[in-house]
Amino acid sequence: MNYIVWEASPAIFSIGDFQLRWYSVMFVISFSFSLKYMKKIYEAQGKDIALLDPLFYYVISGTIIGARLGHCLLYEPEYYLNKPVEILMVWKGGLASHGGAVGILFALGFFCRKHKEPLFSLLDDLSIPIALSASLIRVGNFFNSEIIGHQTTVPWAIIFKRVDDYPRHPAQLYEALAYLIIFLVLISIKSKFGVKLNQGKMIGFLILFIFMVRLWIEFFKIRQESYDTTWILNTGQLLSIPFIIVGLFLCLRKNLNPSENKL
Repeated sequence: MNYIVWEASPAIFSIGDFQLRWYSVMFVISFSFSLKYMKKIYEAQGKDIALLDPLFYYVISGTIIGARLGHCLLYEPEYYLNKPVEILMVWKGGLASHGGAVGILFALGFFCRKHKEPLFSLLDDLSIPIALSASLIRVGNFFNSEIIGHQTTVPWAIIFKRVDDYPRHPAQLYEALAYLIIFLVLISIKSKFGVKLNQGKMIGFLILFIFMVRLWIEFFKIRQESYDTTWILNTGQLLSIPFIIVGLFLCLRKNLNPSENKL
């Protein structure tokens, strides 16, 4: 069977030691869309647009710090505990979405406390751009030929030539497509119900949908943790379960009281 052979460079172009990589471009596109989307939200709600700059400094910092620590401490703890300085070398790769999610929550918590913003209202507003960002980041993983799937003979299998010569599940694209669908579903929910939605519902849907998808698609991926384990579920799946519970709780919970919407 003739499978798709993927051997594209992760770099768009190089000038000396500098490389512009597709993964970085996906991050830039995601944050650019998020900024424009939130600007419209803030204008519609009569909020101070000047708060968007510090908001995205918090989000970007929380994402990178949380995702990097999550990868280093949850997937390759022995290596990074022996070489802690390399935790700072983000450019070498290694970001974990679960850590990024926790990092964003902490960052937004600090932001809301400082600027007197309602936390769950802000999380609801950010749920749509976060879903699209998750999809774009997985496209970046595809260009990097990372987070690949198990060997398979399905017609759409891809040979990641930079990794090996075996046809594999394009797990990154599975996730990218799933997150794009979640993005469209959230837009539909927002469009149909709008202000009728209880606070915490949109972020609840996002967390529930994304981590249910993550739990399922992990079965198609090769294990990413560096340590041996005989667990039926891998680290990514085990970490997804608490998020699914939180998402389900937020979806089923009645409307938040104003006092419960702040840290």
